[in-house]
Amino acid sequence: MQKQKHKDKWNDLFELALYATAAVCLVYFWLKGIPAKMFQAVLIVAVLLIIRFVVKITKTTMFAALRFSVLLFIFVSMFMANEFGFYKVIPYLDKIEHLFSGLILCFVGLLVYMKASNGEKEAAPNAQVAVWFCLFFSTAMAGVWEIYEYTTDGLFGLHSQNGSLIDTMTDIICGTIGAVATSIYLAFKAKRKKMPLIDVQS
Repeated sequence: MQKQKHKDKWNDLFELALYATAAVCLVYFWLKGIPAKMFQAVLIVAVLLIIRFVVKITKTTMFAALRFSVLLFIFVSMFMANEFGFYKVIPYLDKIEHLFSGLILCFVGLLVYMKASNGEKEAAPNAQVAVWFCLFFSTAMAGVWEIYEYTTDGLFGLHSQNGSLIDTMTDIICGTIGAVATSIYLAFKAKRKKMPLIDVQS
């Protein structure tokens, strides 16, 4: 428990740093007169607040490793890539993000499944069902993300999808690969039965 609190403290500091960076970006791009970048800074804050809101209303404990992964993903994908333009600096950064997102969303799916299973009094959580749920949840969210990118590109003049169907489909494929790899890992972990699928204290 003490170890969990220590990790949560570092995650709290990380999240606070993201809020502060977003505020600096908002002011900077306001002075530069770049509305799209200003919107991106506001969007980052909105995403962070939505995550907190969802966790609170669902009374879900987000284990430290997942929370750190989510915050790191927001920093890389929303700050480095979109706000600071690192797509032009790091080759295939977008594809790396989508591979990583497949991993994160698998664990989010597992968290959702375990949360839902807590209300089932007649049956214990099934590891095989959990793994399949994680896979389907992650691949579905890969599609939802592309819908979000398509919408924001059209409404706010962003270029997340580069106006290309190929870019959209390869993003979904990368996310699916990350999801499949993580699901295989979870399946082997469950089969060995040496430890539970997930340790909320890790």
